[in-house]
Amino acid sequence: MNTSELFKQKRVFSIEIFPPKRGMESPEEIEKIYDTLNEFHALNPDYISVTYGAGGSGNSSASIEIAGGIKEKFDIESVAHLPAIGMSEKDVLLVLEQLKNRNVENILALRGDNPGNIPAGDFPYASDLTSFIKNQGGFNVIGACYPETHPEAHSPETDIENLKKKVDSGVGHLISQLFLDNSFFYDFLERAEKAGINVPIEAGIMPVVNKKQILRMTSLCGAKIPKKFMKMMDKFEDNPVAMRDAGIAYAVDQIIDLLAHDAAGIHLYAMNNPYIARKIKKATQSLFV
Repeated sequence: MNTSELFKQKRVFSIEIFPPKRGMESPEEIEKIYDTLNEFHALNPDYISVTYGAGGSGNSSASIEIAGGIKEKFDIESVAHLPAIGMSEKDVLLVLEQLKNRNVENILALRGDNPGNIPAGDFPYASDLTSFIKNQGGFNVIGACYPETHPEAHSPETDIENLKKKVDSGVGHLISQLFLDNSFFYDFLERAEKAGINVPIEAGIMPVVNKKQILRMTSLCGAKIPKKFMKMMDKFEDNPVAMRDAGIAYAVDQIIDLLAHDAAGIHLYAMNNPYIARKIKKATQSLFV
């Protein structure tokens, strides 16, 4: 099923999962992924997205296998991430063939982060990859967006202009990068609407359970850390259980506020942690109507 159609029916709840890193695909690690998927399945997500490392840094075969397995074993729609960095048209055609063979029709088209001095490949921008995939037929393409502006954008205005190009190239809905202050998301929605971007925009939420992790993530994506959030991390960083519970509570508050403002959906960056996903879904279950 085309995931974009889900937004016509309800508020969407989705989860991201990442496969074992290349070279770490032991039977135990693969089994752990399917154990996690089994627990995610119990939360009744509308779809599950599967990451795919850019520039050869990730495990493409495992990503494709897991994306197919989500549909086959759990009867849930899956979304396969596909970063363009380092990819030729031939490479992408091979991936598309493999995804089609596994009945995966939803793709999150990304430019991807360059982990080293890897040539750009045939697709300098995510909009180029989106157009190429759409021209092949048979796939629904999803795009990424940055509520606080892409770190490499010259300005918020040019970032929105580039996002409009991406949507016009065939994107059916958007998933946002993480943010910790909902006001940035609401401002972004207004700017997107004024630019004529009228596809559903799903809010990406990452529950924070580790101070070092979130500092690294926010430095990469350019998300700002609110004072109250930093105070929470400083207070509980040496108490992992307290940090986890505080991070879950903060994410729940974000989600309640987003849904009260009629957000199209929530995409949970759960870091392969079923406990966190379960707690958040339980606290917000009745709001996804």
